[in-house]
Amino acid sequence: MQILDGKALAKKIEENVTNEVAKLKAETDLTPGLAVILVGQDPASQAYVNMKKKACDRVGFYSVTHEMPQDISQDAIENTITMMNQNPNIDGILVQLPLPPQIDTTKILELVDPAKDVDGFHPYNVGRLVTNLDGFVPCTPLGVMELLSEYNIDVKGKNCCVVGASNIVGKPMAALLLNADATVEVCHIFTDDLKKHTLNADIILVGVGVINLIKEDMVKDGAIIVDIGINRADNGKLVGDVDFANVSPKCSYITPVPGGVGPMTIAMLLSNTLKAAKLNAQKKR
Repeated sequence: MQILDGKALAKKIEENVTNEVAKLKAETDLTPGLAVILVGQDPASQAYVNMKKKACDRVGFYSVTHEMPQDISQDAIENTITMMNQNPNIDGILVQLPLPPQIDTTKILELVDPAKDVDGFHPYNVGRLVTNLDGFVPCTPLGVMELLSEYNIDVKGKNCCVVGASNIVGKPMAALLLNADATVEVCHIFTDDLKKHTLNADIILVGVGVINLIKEDMVKDGAIIVDIGINRADNGKLVGDVDFANVSPKCSYITPVPGGVGPMTIAMLLSNTLKAAKLNAQKKR
């Protein structure tokens, strides 16, 4: 069993982005800029945004966080996004989800300029992903593909079981695997007999937020496990969706939680923002 070390790869990607940023600044005098919208006081969202801010500082990005109260109006968020769309110094716009119930999330995500949609959530970029065209891809599934590639794991022809069908992880994960010629099954909350599907899989990718959902008897010998889940256990520890202690001895490769997919998500955000900045620099020439 080998650990898929996302932390080490994320560090490598971050170093590469830092070098690319220095080069971009030297050649064009432009600094990549990322703007984040954070609504309310959710501790998990605040922690994520803080991690993203620190990562931006490390690689030399300009970053700004628009912190808004929980009772913010739809108009106020829309006005802020419109302002950021028009700001030439902002290359990437990130709306931290979830948004409060009074906000129409779909409308907000659709308002972000697709050329600044570094989270890859705009329908334009979703469409380009599904049709295997270049665009911005959601950071977590993109990070998973980078991690598999780093360890020379070719998904072509492999049976892949994606557990979870969210717009942020499950659906784009399935699209990326399909684009790489994998055979893909997507399971979700209404799937009957999950074990039947996971047992047949060469690669299981799970991200649903249920502690120990994937157990030892659900995994065939030599399978590859990518645990995208992140949960806080009763003892305060961060754990994934896989029963790591019992499942890992059966695997050929497995991601740990923490230190697996999590760091890759932030590394891909940096990578996407750099890509947006380079495209923006070309337009300005």
